Amino acid sequence: MRALVRQRRTGVRAGLAAAAALSLAGAAFMPAGPAAADTDPPSGTPATVSADPLPTAQVDGVVWSMATVGNTVYATGSFTKARPAGVAAGGAGEVARGNILAFDLTTGKLSTSFVHTLDGQGLRIIASPDGSRVYVGGDFTKVDGKAHNHLAAFDTTTGALIDSFAPNVHNRVRAIAATDSTVYVGGNFFNVNGSGRTRLAAVKATDGSNVATWKPIADDDEVYALALYGDRVLVGGKFQKLNGEAHVGIAAVSATNGGTLPWSSRPIPTKQSSTNFSYVTDLRVDDGIVYAGADGEGRHWFDGRFAAKADTGDLVWLDNCYGATYGVYPVANEVYSVSHAHDCTSLGAFPDTTPQTNHRALSETKAATGTDHGFPGANSNYSRQPVPSLLHWFPKLAIGSFTEQYQAAWAVTGSGDYVALGGEFPKVNGKAQQGLVRFAVKAKAPNKAGPESADLKAPTASARLGGTIRVSWKTTWDMDNASLKYEVLRDGGTTPVGTLTKSAAFWNQASLVYDDTSAPSGTHTYKIRVVDANGNTVTSAASNSVRR
Repeated sequence: MRALVRQRRTGVRAGLAAAAALSLAGAAFMPAGPAAADTDPPSGTPATVSADPLPTAQVDGVVWSMATVGNTVYATGSFTKARPAGVAAGGAGEVARGNILAFDLTTGKLSTSFVHTLDGQGLRIIASPDGSRVYVGGDFTKVDGKAHNHLAAFDTTTGALIDSFAPNVHNRVRAIAATDSTVYVGGNFFNVNGSGRTRLAAVKATDGSNVATWKPIADDDEVYALALYGDRVLVGGKFQKLNGEAHVGIAAVSATNGGTLPWSSRPIPTKQSSTNFSYVTDLRVDDGIVYAGADGEGRHWFDGRFAAKADTGDLVWLDNCYGATYGVYPVANEVYSVSHAHDCTSLGAFPDTTPQTNHRALSETKAATGTDHGFPGANSNYSRQPVPSLLHWFPKLAIGSFTEQYQAAWAVTGSGDYVALGGEFPKVNGKAQQGLVRFAVKAKAPNKAGPESADLKAPTASARLGGTIRVSWKTTWDMDNASLKYEVLRDGGTTPVGTLTKSAAFWNQASLVYDDTSAPSGTHTYKIRVVDANGNTVTSAASNSVRR
């Protein structure tokens, strides 16, 4: 079964859910208002990676999950082959890779020392705390022809499969978290090593045998994500109950005995029917905060991201962008995510459009910057809660068809100066690049993602009283620079007669005006040259002719 997450159903807003405005403990506020951060942000706001796609190994299917150890990214999913960047399917250098591979984060080159085959798709891959191992879970029952039922481990130094770690999980593993001694797993299984377990289990890192004292229960539905913080195992998924108690989509249990621990917030709304619900898709802990992605099924069910204190569950912020979120990656002062976002009114950013347009990779601030700009989602427990700011990073990922869900990226990871996306996309920024792609900070990127030419129209020129010629035009936008310089060129010249600077995005393009008071007598035309912070330029067509 390829399709793991249904495409989110969309429609008109389903009215206001009954929700009270809450004062949230631990919310860290920055000055209110949207951030204009990009690769060259204003002082006090975080810089994003560039929108330039870097050459990266490609796959012929889908990548569901990735983990980074040092400069190596481990990726798992459903694919049979990998090939170098710039090579079409079936071209030179294509090699067999069976649902798992590794590549260099700094070069994008496929690893030749990590070569293995899973006989079914991998759904989650994570690294041990010391980076000495990666664990993979999924639908497979064999690795390199050896029995490894739904869970396996690899040595990151040698690249070898660890034969001694061979737990027998009877069904799908979707979630993994690990200490140096214990591996916690979640999914939709009911037996591990011959003992009953209900969608959650822990096994020893040495040999995969059961940790007999850890037996929490996800009572009624699947576990999708796990994360560790101290003695707390954070559990996310579709469940409405955990250990027999009401815990909707997110809960915390003891890493020692599996007992339920306090969790104060309720970011996931309670399920109303088989078609109206929301669930956690990913969990990442960073500096004591857990960041989560969510998928909502039904009209305007929670689809965005939230941040909460890992030790208490106190909500830090919740962004209600619509368009299911599949993966999150917190780093430095930003949170990168992959989704099919189409309405970020919650953040004071782009609204829904008709026909719908999707933006499949986003970056936002780790810190809260204000309060929700939109209405509560369906059955939400929150209204006017703290939200972060959307940062100015909008690479263009083409939708894929491999899963028949018509999405783009499903996973995001990174380290240091790089962010990597994995999924089923066939192109990035219009260039062929299938399934995997990397982005880097400005210092390590080509920085060639310039102003958008398609949105830059010819200006309009009109004569004014007193011999002035007024030049009017609409701004364009840039995938990774909010502030652009607009140079007014007269009569085919290359030296500007005037310059204006304006920050804008694709959803808030502005109208600009320049009054040319120095034009000589005669007939004139004008062009607008747009320059970003990296010197990339686009120039408009010429205006109409006007006589002074």
